Amino acid sequence: MAVQREWLDRDFYADLGVASDASAADIKKAYRKLAAQLHPDRNPGDSAAEERFKKVSEANSVLSDTAKRKEYDEARALMSSGRYRGGDSFGGGGFGGGGGGYTTTGGFDMGDLGDLFGGAASGGGGGFDLGDLLGGMGRSRGRTQQQQSQRPRRGNDLQAETTLNFRDAVTGNTIRLEVTSPSPCTSCHGSGAKSGTSPRTCPSCNGTGFIHRDQGHFGFAEPDPECQGTGTRIDKPCAQCSGTGVQVRKRSINVKIPVGVEDGQRIRLTGQGEAGRRGAPSGDLYVTVHVTPDPVFTRSGHDLKVTLPVSISELVLGATVSVPTLDGTVGVKIPPNTADGRVLRLKGRGVPKRAGGKGDLLVTVKVAVPPKLDDAALDAMKTYAEAEKAAGFDPRADWGR
Repeated sequence: MAVQREWLDRDFYADLGVASDASAADIKKAYRKLAAQLHPDRNPGDSAAEERFKKVSEANSVLSDTAKRKEYDEARALMSSGRYRGGDSFGGGGFGGGGGGYTTTGGFDMGDLGDLFGGAASGGGGGFDLGDLLGGMGRSRGRTQQQQSQRPRRGNDLQAETTLNFRDAVTGNTIRLEVTSPSPCTSCHGSGAKSGTSPRTCPSCNGTGFIHRDQGHFGFAEPDPECQGTGTRIDKPCAQCSGTGVQVRKRSINVKIPVGVEDGQRIRLTGQGEAGRRGAPSGDLYVTVHVTPDPVFTRSGHDLKVTLPVSISELVLGATVSVPTLDGTVGVKIPPNTADGRVLRLKGRGVPKRAGGKGDLLVTVKVAVPPKLDDAALDAMKTYAEAEKAAGFDPRADWGR
């Protein structure tokens, strides 16, 4: 993975307001708080908030990714150690814009780099690959990230959240989600060129974005000044997006919720994230689903659970009662002398499975005690209690032993 050149000019920790040793949970918490405050929906027409929102989102995309964060930290540590010197290009007079070639006196100390990153670097040796460290400099050609950053890049991934009721989550549904983010320009459809025109391949670099030259033992790639390293030329830029192919706007997305989605689960929508610049692929959109509790059902995997209130007489004498399911009510037979708390299983009445079939419905019977009885019912209960004793029934006969 290549360190983006512009990463080195940014303090992503400061953008999120966290320390450099912040945990992943702290970074996530800080991002969510700032994203909620700065979201364009909450700050319509505020360009400063919109720009800050973009910076916060980019910082989170790097620091929330373990591999990217590690690479970012290593590159910044190298810069702060003084082993890297230079302005807008790498190595002062080394890689990039106005300089000649590679130097070991004013830029990188190859021995120090080898110690830090495990390479076998020496002035002209081939053991250490600068391309691995600073962004795709090309195994032998030293392409700088400043050059690479001008190429069309895939858009960032986006995060979104939605809340569903229990039954929609269990059975699946299609919802409409409103997202405000960098999206393909509606005028040029992401190309960056004025409507009716198209970008053309740069003839001086044949679309590569670089011109190459050799100097001593090294080969160097420099951004083509004719196309500024993009590989294409736009003769008439789109006025609506200033030639970037991207504009921030609100859009509606249909999100298909799969059957059986659970609370906290993430759904990935490929290509629905931020648009890439100048026609590059869009990132992905990850939608986190929150499920509200149901007043009747709970679930355990693909099984549904429900508690069924019954009377003492229904347990003793047996009965057929109505039980709710996802598809309506069904009759359930309670056998005579059923114990309170017994679980009755209804096959195939649970949560649908993506591979086909359904889980089960687990019905727990629970005695409901009447809050008040009339005189006739009380007399009948007393008569029953006497008959119970006469039969020798003791509910606590084995209790406590």
